[in-house]
Amino acid sequence: MIERTFIEQRIRKLELEEFFKKELDRAGFTGLDIVKTPLVTRLILHVARPGFAIGKSGSTIRQLTLTVESRFGISNPQIEIAEIRNPDLNARVIVDRIKGLLERNYSWRSIGFKIVKDIQDAGAQGVELSFSGKLAGKGGRKRATRIAVGYMKKVGDQTKWVDFAKASAYPKAGAIGIKLRIIHPDVMFPDKANYKAILAEKLKALENPSLASDVAKVPEGIEVVEDEADAPVEETPVETPPVNAGEATAPKTEAKKTVKKPRATPKKKDAKTAAPKPETTEETESEQA
Repeated sequence: MIERTFIEQRIRKLELEEFFKKELDRAGFTGLDIVKTPLVTRLILHVARPGFAIGKSGSTIRQLTLTVESRFGISNPQIEIAEIRNPDLNARVIVDRIKGLLERNYSWRSIGFKIVKDIQDAGAQGVELSFSGKLAGKGGRKRATRIAVGYMKKVGDQTKWVDFAKASAYPKAGAIGIKLRIIHPDVMFPDKANYKAILAEKLKALENPSLASDVAKVPEGIEVVEDEADAPVEETPVETPPVNAGEATAPKTEAKKTVKKPRATPKKKDAKTAAPKPETTEETESEQA
């Protein structure tokens, strides 16, 4: 069945993610994308520190390629490294950082407030960091605490726009669970959108296209030809000849050219409609006498 094929592909991807997570822990591995082509299988690794993932002269990538091909049976794999642009707003990277600090016996309170402040300074709209477990130290009871700043979505379909990550740290006192939610600066929720301001910006951009931020720039070497119908018509000034003192000031009109039409041949009149002929000569002579 085709469902089994999808399940097997998903299981293989999870195994690959666990493998890369273990091998590239120092590089800050956050995710994996698999792109299959007819020739090769591209594995795109998202990391926070590409230098640790590449290694000296690419030695780490070569070793990972051979291991993936032999262990997971992927023919002709090609590993690519993609750097995370803003690690201070990536929930997966920050959770792994908190986990490492907690396992080195740092105080969760100082870690939590410091991390939340850094995320807020990076421009996030809202942050929520939760700790649960052995927070009181050795001999203390487990408890939970939460640090929240800004705006946050907790339920509904709009939660898919919230960057969420969780992990478990294991210090000496006991296990501590970590949950982090971040709303990025470019996310706009429908209940927070100012439609009047958006429409005003669009109208302003239409009136003055140079102020529009989303206007595509034409690359060099390409000539833009406007439509002749939309192009403005330039009015050329008409030069009038100078008028002498003796000449009349009235404008001269050009002589119209007359075209002679061919003369139509007269039609022959019918016998019935012909004009009456004059009377005979005998009658006219008697009248004269």
